Amino acid sequence: MELSDLLQHTSEWLKGTGPNSDIVISSRVRLARNLDKYPFPHWAAKEQGEEILAKIDEAKGKIDFLKNTTTFKLAKMDNLDKQFLVERHLMSHEHAQKKDSKAIMIDDEEIIAIMVNEEDHLRIQVMQSGFNLFEAWDIINRIDDRLSKELNVAFSREWGYLTACPTNTGTGMRGSVMLHLPALVMTRQINRVLAAISKLSFTTRGLYGEGTQATGNFFQISNQVSLGHSEEEIIENINGLIKQIIEQENQAREVLLGQSKALLEDRISRSFGILKNAYIISSQETIELLSMIRLGSDLGMIKDVDRSRINELFIITQPAHLQKLENKKITSQDRDMKRAELVRSKLNQ
Repeated sequence: MELSDLLQHTSEWLKGTGPNSDIVISSRVRLARNLDKYPFPHWAAKEQGEEILAKIDEAKGKIDFLKNTTTFKLAKMDNLDKQFLVERHLMSHEHAQKKDSKAIMIDDEEIIAIMVNEEDHLRIQVMQSGFNLFEAWDIINRIDDRLSKELNVAFSREWGYLTACPTNTGTGMRGSVMLHLPALVMTRQINRVLAAISKLSFTTRGLYGEGTQATGNFFQISNQVSLGHSEEEIIENINGLIKQIIEQENQAREVLLGQSKALLEDRISRSFGILKNAYIISSQETIELLSMIRLGSDLGMIKDVDRSRINELFIITQPAHLQKLENKKITSQDRDMKRAELVRSKLNQ
């Protein structure tokens, strides 16, 4: 598989399928693992990093779940390719910063992604469309079991899995759910909800995870605590919290439909009109307007654009994707024009 092949299909998490996919964009489970007897990546010498990478790549070939994955070494990738993978939620910003001894392994469907020598030797990620945390956990648990048979993983009977950051020690697990919550934002209830989430030891981030602000009414919610709880308990806790947020978003949508339907229809129609007719548009404005037409599609106010097409537009209108589609680097102004052209084409089909 080549990186450009990813442009030819929709990522698993963008398919707009699965339970509660009108509100839940995707479910993700990530595990942090390290090889025993080796320094964490930040302290490892270049030779040690290469040895770790070789061991993991060899182990990958022995595991059925990972036989359809391709290993991409960051040393052979340019900045555009790395940003492209960040935009597809396959790689972190941190991983893209340095290239020595680093790699990413991606399966054909983009369900599985494994970062090698990021903050930890292994950052294993499984993503599913919709509210599918348990399915994601089942897949990643089986991958982890097989990797543990092929690699000597750093583990303490007292502390659990040992990780570079103490907050990941224990299970080494982060479960996260990406939610689209426009009604809670529009009814000005979102700050109350986010404050309650924080008190329950969960964290909220933006569309691109740690260090990013919420944009386009997208909120990524994940557990903060990894130590002292089993993996199943963490998943259950996240699952219970997300169910409550889904219920509150649905109630807020009902309030908007009952009390402000005309204003809601007007805002959705204006957003749709701008996107269908704009000739220059920024990435930020595109995301904000797409958020409104996604809400309109979910509420049945927009009939001729399905959820998966809107989800796809959130990603392919990002800067690196536009340049990959053009097969060359283009200026910011040219990207704004290309973005508008692409959106018009997709929405006027």
